[in-house]
Amino acid sequence: MKTRKLGNTGIDIPAIGLGCMGMSSVYGAADDATSIAVIHRALELGITFLDTADIYGAGGNEELVGRAIRGKRDQVEVATKFGRVIKGSGPDGYDIDGSPAYVKRAAEASLRRLGVETIDLYYQHRVDPKTPIEETVGAMAELVKQGKVRYLGLSEAAPDTIRRAHAVHPIAALQTEYSLWTRDPEDELLELTRQLGITFVAYSPLGRGFLTGALKSPDDLAPDDWRRTSPRFQGENFTKNLELVEELQAMARAKGTTAAQLALAWLLTRGKNVVPIPGSRRIERLEENAAAADIRLTDNELYRLELIAPVGAAVGTRYPEAMMAALNG
Repeated sequence: MKTRKLGNTGIDIPAIGLGCMGMSSVYGAADDATSIAVIHRALELGITFLDTADIYGAGGNEELVGRAIRGKRDQVEVATKFGRVIKGSGPDGYDIDGSPAYVKRAAEASLRRLGVETIDLYYQHRVDPKTPIEETVGAMAELVKQGKVRYLGLSEAAPDTIRRAHAVHPIAALQTEYSLWTRDPEDELLELTRQLGITFVAYSPLGRGFLTGALKSPDDLAPDDWRRTSPRFQGENFTKNLELVEELQAMARAKGTTAAQLALAWLLTRGKNVVPIPGSRRIERLEENAAAADIRLTDNELYRLELIAPVGAAVGTRYPEAMMAALNG
């Protein structure tokens, strides 16, 4: 697996990481034994950058990752997040807490669930509008001083927030949704992260599975699959977005790749600081995604992808309305 630098830290991480959220029932039932096997295969392939969060599976995802890396701690870079609190008063069923006291409590809980002494990359999952970013990052910086965290990150943060945070303590990574059908970061965030030496970690790089072409109808989703609440997966939006995917699949067939590989290879051309973290719950999908790091796209192919998926091509917002307010905070 090719590597890229993590911010200005001097350490290398794989060019493609592994998002572990889907291993904890967000997209329907998952099997822990299979998920652990996927993580172990990822390490064999050099995909050592594992992404989780304390909110995924109500902490269960961190515990799962912790079991998977037991005895393999020196082989992985573990990234987790804090800040979204279950059963809050927020419109989407969550509160956001970036208070210094909560930062410290959340970190201790994550360390315990992961079974590690140090978190490699610690993100604020969503920016708390009630707490100045300087206070939140100041508390995160204290964790670095204490040796409980190595590097700091933000998720779904606005440009000015990133600048203010970076002035308090170096931010190594920004995690934000980015893919062929979510190109919002190209407005300002990509250039800002390049300027500041911040790695851009692209989550949902396959459009929550839509860009793989595996989904042909909303009925393909399990009854408890979170994507049923996503505007892009509903009704006429689904049908319209499927047209984009069908064109992507046709191009992939002509190139001898899969649509997923094409989408990931495209992301890797967006900047040397861009690291996608596709989620995989099956070893064959993991191996397929890993192979995307070796795919080269010609100028003509990049031009065609621009025609297939220009900025704003996807129909529907990327989250339900209640959750959109917490983005780009």
